[in-house]
Amino acid sequence: MGRLFIKLIGLILLFVGLYFFGQNIIFVSGYYSFFYRSAPATGSVLAIMAGIFSLVFFPRQTGSFGWVLLGLGIVLVFLSGGVILRPTSLWSFCVAFTALATGYKLLNQGRINF
Repeated sequence: MGRLFIKLIGLILLFVGLYFFGQNIIFVSGYYSFFYRSAPATGSVLAIMAGIFSLVFFPRQTGSFGWVLLGLGIVLVFLSGGVILRPTSLWSFCVAFTALATGYKLLNQGRINF
């Protein structure tokens, strides 16, 4: 019972950290008059979908390639201008990062080593 409670706390902390980070990220889409201007946005969606598909359905055969596709998709999202990062305070960043790191550690190992 205690181990389940610790994992639940870890999951909650992980979601709290993602919430604090997610408040300062804005995803936008735009209208492009020429087809080649939307190529990074289209490529990012296709790369992320292919990466997730390969990691979920073929983890042994294409595991490394799936991570490469996910990374490429994230880079293309930033290149397409579809992500706006708002300024954040140092305090908010520290709270979010601490919650993410602590939640991940509790979820995986069930304890925090100081």
